[in-house]
This record gives sequence, C-alpha cells and structure tokens, in this order.
Amino acid sequence: MRAVSSMFQSGECHESARNPDHLPTSDRPMPAQFAMHAILVGVGATVVIDLWALFLKRVLGISSLSYCLLGRWILHMPSGTFMHRGIATADAKRHECAVGWAAHYSIGIAFALTFVLLAGSSWLAAPRLLPALAFGVVTVIVPYFTLQPAFGLGIAASRTPSPKRARVKSLLTHAWFGIGLYLSALLLHQFG
Repeated sequence: MRAVSSMFQSGECHESARNPDHLPTSDRPMPAQFAMHAILVGVGATVVIDLWALFLKRVLGISSLSYCLLGRWILHMPSGTFMHRGIATADAKRHECAVGWAAHYSIGIAFALTFVLLAGSSWLAAPRLLPALAFGVVTVIVPYFTLQPAFGLGIAASRTPSPKRARVKSLLTHAWFGIGLYLSALLLHQFG
C-alpha cells in the first residue's frame, strides 16, 4: 500500500494518466531499437506498395511509375535541372534504375520514421489501422505537388491523358502504403 501511495505522491500514476506513451523504462524501446523498428516498418510498407503495383500490372494491365524515372530525375539534379517537360524524354542517366529504387525505399523509410515519431511508441506496441491508413493517404500530397509537377505531369497529374484516373491510382497506392505500415508493424510486433 505504501508503494501505491508513494507512486501517487511522486506523480508516476499521474504521468501515466496524462501520457499514454509513458511506459516503464524496461518496456520503452531504446532510440536505436525504435529507429530500427520504424525502418523495418517502412521497408515492409514499401514492399506492400510494390506488391500492389505488381497486382495492378499483372492482373489489371495497369502500369505504375518506373522507379528508373525517379532515379533519372534525381540524377539530373546536380546539373540544376529539377523540372522537366517530360521525364520520360529527358536524357537517360547511368545507374538511374538503382538510384530510383534506392530512393523509392528511402522515401518509404522516411515516411515511416515520420509516422512512427508522430504516432509514438504506443502505436508500435499496439498497431492500429486507422492512424496508419490516414497517414498513408495524406502522404499522397508529396507526389501530387512535387514529383508529378517535376516530371512534367502537372500538379496532381493534371497534364496526363486521364488526370482523375492517375489521381485515384496515386491515392490508392498511398492508402496501400498506410495499410503496409499497419501490417508491417503487426508482423514486427508478433515476431520482433
């Protein structure tokens, strides 16, 4: 009874009530472990969107972004070219595919790190779908306002032959990224 009384007096119980992320020190992931878990969740979520793209291509005959073009865009940056009339017609660059795929996974990891920092260790300990899905959907802002215009496709694919279709495809891809965050965290929680 004295231990419980001293917890209330010291503020430990009050801190737990105020902060749901407050865990006993032994249950809190260490910063390196926290970062590693976020990285693994990001890789897993990116794999999920790659599987989604494979499904679109093989089952529905819908092609997705070639990450070689992402690499081409990145490799044009050192020469000062950030915007293209059409990235597909820009000069090809050596190693553009490797750079593009590395960037694709790096972006997925960066998004996951951002999400896990915002959601906190409590989300990693007990993953929930809705926050991850909402975050995934919100990330579609990045290609709408950076990649698509830079590739010459216009803001939110406005210069493509079928802007609405392109927007919906991007939105679904990013929703799958959110689902991938959740599924990867569940797997990590189960087996990590």
